[in-house]
Amino acid sequence: MNKDECKPVIIYPCRWVYKVIGRDMDLLRNAVAEALCGQPFSALPSRSSKGGAYHCLNVEMTVENEPDRLGFYEKLRQHPAVVMVL
Repeated sequence: MNKDECKPVIIYPCRWVYKVIGRDMDLLRNAVAEALCGQPFSALPSRSSKGGAYHCLNVEMTVENEPDRLGFYEKLRQHPAVVMVL
């Protein structure tokens, strides 16, 4: 942790995992592909809610720097098929 800012120190480039949650798995996969604009990634199903209303994908990729990491997060978060990104 960085004592001054209380943020973790991240050494770039690094592997990063986004948990992307949505209501439809096919739409969610398409949303990830659109948001990451041709960047190489892997997307593996994680969990689904008990009733099947929500699905989660673990999206793993290499990020080169903090602006890229935050930019990918925002693109995922703003996609209409995505409910939440962790």
